[in-house]
Amino acid sequence: MSKLTKNQKAVLAKYDKTQVYSLTEACALLKEISYTKFDASIEITTNLGVDPRKANQMIRGVVTLPHGTGKVTRVLVLCTPDKEAEAKEAGADYVGLDEYINKIKEGWTDVDVIICTPSVMAKVGQIGRILGPRGLMPNPKTGTVTMEIGNAVKEVKAGKIDFKVDKTGIIHAAIGKVSFTPEQIEANARAFVSAVLKLKPQTLKGTYFQGCTICSTMSPAIKLDPKAFSAE
Repeated sequence: MSKLTKNQKAVLAKYDKTQVYSLTEACALLKEISYTKFDASIEITTNLGVDPRKANQMIRGVVTLPHGTGKVTRVLVLCTPDKEAEAKEAGADYVGLDEYINKIKEGWTDVDVIICTPSVMAKVGQIGRILGPRGLMPNPKTGTVTMEIGNAVKEVKAGKIDFKVDKTGIIHAAIGKVSFTPEQIEANARAFVSAVLKLKPQTLKGTYFQGCTICSTMSPAIKLDPKAFSAE
């Protein structure tokens, strides 16, 4: 068994892995047990009592985090020339169509979000096999296929994220950075959990929100009390 490092010992002295914490306690504790030299990301994980194999239990949605994600989001807009000025004015990092579709076919995917207009979806479909596995495929349900290109870009830049349950019934989402204040982390976490709770399938039997943890990069996961979100 490997020996614990000095930092790991310091973390264990402040953190009890068997304890269930309130969200307020957890957000304050996160900053104490995060010891990376870089500004670590904060991730929240929810365990849902759904069966993603059933279409009516596939949980997917979007939420705008009140304090953003803390990272610079690179946005590519695929559109016709009449929408290019709107996209650029809103802050899109890359704007175009055929030249970017060709770049993606050649292996370029150096972006975080792709937004497009409905009229170009036929062309975007040509690169679906590349974008899909990377979570980059535009989708009307997440607001990334729209005629309101300017608004969509601004929302993404302001901290809008999309989330989706995986095949095991779990959702992972990055909701901030360790440099955030505990209050900012808590506000983002509550916004995310509230969005997930609103998507509870009406036909679901049993417990929907079964568990939740929050952690930073390389820190242990802190267990949260699911009951604390029952009134969200």
